[in-house]
Amino acid sequence: MKPSTNRMLNRIKCIYMFIRNNGTVTTQELVEEFGITPRTIQRDLNVLAYNDLVSSPSRGKWIVTEKKVKITS
Repeated sequence: MKPSTNRMLNRIKCIYMFIRNNGTVTTQELVEEFGITPRTIQRDLNVLAYNDLVSSPSRGKWIVTEKKVKITS
C-alpha cells in the first residue's frame, strides 16, 4: 500500500474514533482537532458516511451509526 494511502486510512480511522469517543461533533471541531483543511475532512467524512459508519443528523454535525466495527491497529 502506498504511504499516502496508509496515511489517509489512518486519518479516517482517527476521525471515526474521535467522533465515537466524543459523541456529536462538528466539521469545524474536526478541522481544529486534526489540523487539516475543511475539504479534506469532508472527503474523509464522505468515505465514512458511504460505508455507513457516520451520519449527519443536521448540517455540519456528525455522529457514529449503530453499524458494528472491528477496530484493528
